[in-house]
Amino acid sequence: MQTGGPILTLNAGSSSLKFALFDATQACPERRYYGALKNLDSKPEFEVFDAHNVCQLSETTATFNGQQAMRYLLDWLEQQFSLETLAAIGHRVVHGGSEYSTPMRINPALLTHLQSLIPLAPLHMPHNLAAIHAVQQQSPDLPQVACFDTAFHRSMSWNEQTYALPHRWFDRGIRRFGFHGLSYEYIVSTLPDYPEIDRHARIIVAHLGHGASLCAIHKGRSVATTMGFSPLDGVPMATRPGSLDPGIILWLMQQALLSPEDIEDLLNHQSGLLGISGLSGDMEVLLQSTEPAAAGAIDYFVHHIHRAIASLAATLGGIDTLIFTGGIGENSATIRQRICQQAHWLGISLDTTANQNHYSRISPPDAAVSVWRIPTNEELVIAQHTRQLTVAPELK
Repeated sequence: MQTGGPILTLNAGSSSLKFALFDATQACPERRYYGALKNLDSKPEFEVFDAHNVCQLSETTATFNGQQAMRYLLDWLEQQFSLETLAAIGHRVVHGGSEYSTPMRINPALLTHLQSLIPLAPLHMPHNLAAIHAVQQQSPDLPQVACFDTAFHRSMSWNEQTYALPHRWFDRGIRRFGFHGLSYEYIVSTLPDYPEIDRHARIIVAHLGHGASLCAIHKGRSVATTMGFSPLDGVPMATRPGSLDPGIILWLMQQALLSPEDIEDLLNHQSGLLGISGLSGDMEVLLQSTEPAAAGAIDYFVHHIHRAIASLAATLGGIDTLIFTGGIGENSATIRQRICQQAHWLGISLDTTANQNHYSRISPPDAAVSVWRIPTNEELVIAQHTRQLTVAPELK
């Protein structure tokens, strides 16, 4: 292993493969390049940016599946940097189950156990694990680290982790796991950069994107979150419904005679903003549309985000700070404004100019609840964990 070499982070999804390359010679790794193979299920594009966000490469590629995309990326990295120079690779792994509350260096036993978790996150885990297998095939001696999206929420209380089912099901792993943990971990880690935010206060973070969830945080630890046993739960998302009466699933099986596969496709790919609007799961498309159904989907999304904020505030016993992050949370001033308008009774207000210009603090200085826009950086969290588990002691 090249102990002073760069660290590669990978985030493999169903329609994209994101990567970043970090210089790991310092305690806080610095990103040198990042990019993605995106639109894998339609017209794949490959983009690479440097540390200054300048595009270095943008090209359309042939259509291929996730495994082929991984080999394509590894071949490109081999040509540009040589995989032998890498110190390690860190992966975003969506599910860590009941066992893993910290990042883990990947070995055969861990990989076997992660395979058993695929039914808990079938939309994500196969792609996460396929990336790990592809690296093993191409560079078997290269250290790899799994960083779990569920780990951050292991600090939640028993009341928050448990469903009202017979305890034997909890013992078999039926519990509220929570997700987007790497994003929440990053937000907590960056709070010292914002002196106006009391790190020990009652904070709600809204990670709003294609997938969406919110998390109540106190003293830097997860207290409650909207996603539960699976990433389907919580608030409505691009193509996922969020919270759903379990009786609906029984009805779909017994009365509509849908198969488990049909129901899985309905919940993962046909619901959420796409299902309500009948147009798109992309918030930007809906905001630009003049169709009444698009407006209805936006109203529904805002209503349920507001409802989640109120619920989490009740869990915390109040709210001191609200932070928006994720693709929608970071980029849509309109959605931020509408959510905050509905939550005004909690003491939440916005500085319109600051919000429209995407400033970090978007609430007035004297507001009862400070409101912020903080871009997330899951890749940096992965790089930091990977460095800690693999880098030579003399570099720590």
